[in-house]
Amino acid sequence: MKEHLQDFIQYMIIEKGLSKNTIQSYERDLKSYIEYLMKVEQISEINDVQRLHVLQFFQHLKQQGKSSKTIARHTSSIRSFHHYLMRNRLSTQDPTEHLNTPKAEKTLPKVLSIEEVEALLESPDLTKKNGLRDKAMLEVLYGTGMRVSELIDLNMDDINIDMGFIKCRGKGNKERIIPIGQTATGVIQSYIRQQKTRKPGEQALFLNHHGRRLSRQGFWKILKALTGRAGIEKKLTPHTLRHSFATHLLENGADLRAVQEMLGHADISTTQIYTHVSTKRIREVYSQFHPRA
Repeated sequence: MKEHLQDFIQYMIIEKGLSKNTIQSYERDLKSYIEYLMKVEQISEINDVQRLHVLQFFQHLKQQGKSSKTIARHTSSIRSFHHYLMRNRLSTQDPTEHLNTPKAEKTLPKVLSIEEVEALLESPDLTKKNGLRDKAMLEVLYGTGMRVSELIDLNMDDINIDMGFIKCRGKGNKERIIPIGQTATGVIQSYIRQQKTRKPGEQALFLNHHGRRLSRQGFWKILKALTGRAGIEKKLTPHTLRHSFATHLLENGADLRAVQEMLGHADISTTQIYTHVSTKRIREVYSQFHPRA
């Protein structure tokens, strides 16, 4: 079964052109699925997989405390895998046929207040070697709403300082142009001027201490440290600034379609979650301050 998985992953990379993160997600989900089939169900041949085995795997995930969102994602990955095997005649049956996809719980994204964002943006120590880099990354994230994977994939020539925009490659390698403010461009300029020993041929905008492209894990460590410096007690993820960007725009009257375009959402229903966040915050303010709330 493992060889089928590698064939499937190659198909998704070459034929579907999916992003690196999406491919990794498929691979991670399917590895856990195949490992369960082999170790728990004692199945070694893909044609021996029955609908009951798939359902029992979902039950196994529930017992591990996985969320409905995670189980829904696994369902999609497993269904795509078995569809691929059937289409390519690598199996004679599809155990996921007529399988219901569990509905993922809709949870509102966590956002920072404007005061918390300000504290976070001011947290990098500009007297330290990487202070300007860290501040530039935070300014770009909050100023554009891009994903962390998009941030670390930025190259030097993706920034147009004079025109005030960034070229960003999102999911499916789709490019979009996002405007960026003077504060962020000013910090980026200062950061670039500071890099006097950039290695020849290195195109990455944000570098680690080895002079190579910063990784997602590297950024995550930086964010955790800066969150502590800013005195923010909320649990932050790299996506929190993206959520905050969208919510603050809508709270201040931005057009939903424009926000969708900047976030790179294919479907506007994905962007609409932020209108619910905005409405929730308005209700909280009303309840707190109106004398007859």
